[in-house]
Amino acid sequence: MPSYLGLDGFRFGWVAAWIDDNGDHGFDYSPGLTRLLAMPHARAMIDMPIGLKTEGYRICDLRARELVGAAVFVGARRDLWAFPDMAAANRHYWEHEGKGRGVSAQLWNIRDKIREVDDVMTPARQATIGEAHPELIFWNLAGRVRLDRKTSARGREQRVALLRERGFARLPKWLTQRHGTGIGCDDLVDACACAVAARDSWQRVDGGEIDPRGLRMEINY
Repeated sequence: MPSYLGLDGFRFGWVAAWIDDNGDHGFDYSPGLTRLLAMPHARAMIDMPIGLKTEGYRICDLRARELVGAAVFVGARRDLWAFPDMAAANRHYWEHEGKGRGVSAQLWNIRDKIREVDDVMTPARQATIGEAHPELIFWNLAGRVRLDRKTSARGREQRVALLRERGFARLPKWLTQRHGTGIGCDDLVDACACAVAARDSWQRVDGGEIDPRGLRMEINY
């Protein structure tokens, strides 16, 4: 039976959670993205930008940030990996786009994963593989209210409870089994959220933008 995949990056690679229409569910991880995306699936959602501008901020990021705040990183651009360091990138962006239009350390640190996703994506693949944002997903699942910070004990409890209600009954056990893998609690929780969105939702924040490679810039939740 085809499953629904949710993927998130972590320090040493990628973690994927999956669930099918019968409620069976599991998770896997890999240093690279290719093997995980090769798993049979009806639809997949990945917590990483898809569709990149050559300059400026994506409209979908700005609109998503209005809903859930600074958890949405802005500034993903196609040339991000061309710079030797973040300071050089920001000097360039500030000079060409204006002060304050640079990138954060969080975005800079995932630039290689942004590139890895960009390398495998095509407009045709976007029919079944979409960009999602876990905080938007949880905002939607909670009745369009913001939860406590995901780094807090209460915030994690809220997120795990929402995912258990939607079929990820084994998630609490998984969180005890990830030790030694490098997978963070938040990484596994976020991958499960993306899988739920892949199965249940067709809602998205859409700025109507298409990147130079023909990829739509939109965030599913």
